[in-house]
Amino acid sequence: MTESRTPQRINLALQGGGPHGALTWGVLDALLEDGQIELDSISGTSAGAMNAVAVAHGFAQAAQQYQDPQDVRQAGADLARATLTRLWEGTGALGNLAWGAPLSQVFPGLAMMTPWLAPAQANPLDINPLRQLLQREVDFELLAASTAAPQVFVCATNVRTGQGEIFSGDRLTADAVMASACLPLVFKAVEINGEAYWDGCYSGNPPLYPLIYSAQSSDILLVQINPVEHLRVPATVPEITDRVNEITFNAGLLAELRSLEFAHRLRAEGKIDTGNFKEVYMHRIDGGAVLADFGLAGKTRADLGFMRQLFALGRTVGLQWLQDHRTDIGLRSSFQLAPAS
Repeated sequence: MTESRTPQRINLALQGGGPHGALTWGVLDALLEDGQIELDSISGTSAGAMNAVAVAHGFAQAAQQYQDPQDVRQAGADLARATLTRLWEGTGALGNLAWGAPLSQVFPGLAMMTPWLAPAQANPLDINPLRQLLQREVDFELLAASTAAPQVFVCATNVRTGQGEIFSGDRLTADAVMASACLPLVFKAVEINGEAYWDGCYSGNPPLYPLIYSAQSSDILLVQINPVEHLRVPATVPEITDRVNEITFNAGLLAELRSLEFAHRLRAEGKIDTGNFKEVYMHRIDGGAVLADFGLAGKTRADLGFMRQLFALGRTVGLQWLQDHRTDIGLRSSFQLAPAS
């Protein structure tokens, strides 16, 4: 715990990446333990959406118990850490089934058929144990009613339009979070109010614009768990597929970062009205670089031991970020918004 000072308000943008979201769990644990970071709003996609609602749920619980804002902040951080722990420990106990392991792992007789079966055929009952875990740990009605919890923005991809859609407030439900994590070749599309949704990673992983337009804080900390750069050309089919997914799941984010960099450049050159342009300070924890050491094999693990290992790594990089960049909050961006061309 740092010495007492005025809390620094930031927004969080949490990437999705399946089991690797456990690294973000560790980062969040470090930020919440610190006691001097106040969360304004959180955007998240897929596993990032799970982390986002778990954090907000803790603060919503605290607001039920306390009236003083400082008490809510302190108790909320503790309750958020506890919710995150239960969620990820539970996910680790489920193992690969939490992330849509084929039913052939449960019913070996399907192994010869699953490559040609759509999710509705391979999993006709739409079995998804992660949904039950999420509903047990997060009270979405409480979250929707709370004015003390950080505002949460969850992204899912509308199958019909191909566009990302943001769920927040009363629309933020367990269905919305599961839609945000719905890989189309693994699970049936999630239907919400007559529209079908797939994984939000295709359209915004995570979306930044809700934090720019709807949040008060000017600082956004991006916790990125999909690597942007790849040091060698993939050679095998699994490696190629994995790299294609990395590129696809980063595309929307990189486009937003480039747009933000362009707006900053225009502002610096005096070509836009600064009075109508919100200053945005971007920060990043590059979990993709940390996870690179695990290779492709690390993306297929979801056991409890691995979840705890990622948690420990996440705490380490989270604490390091606080040490290196705490003084940047509210003053400047701490990483380059877009690579130089």
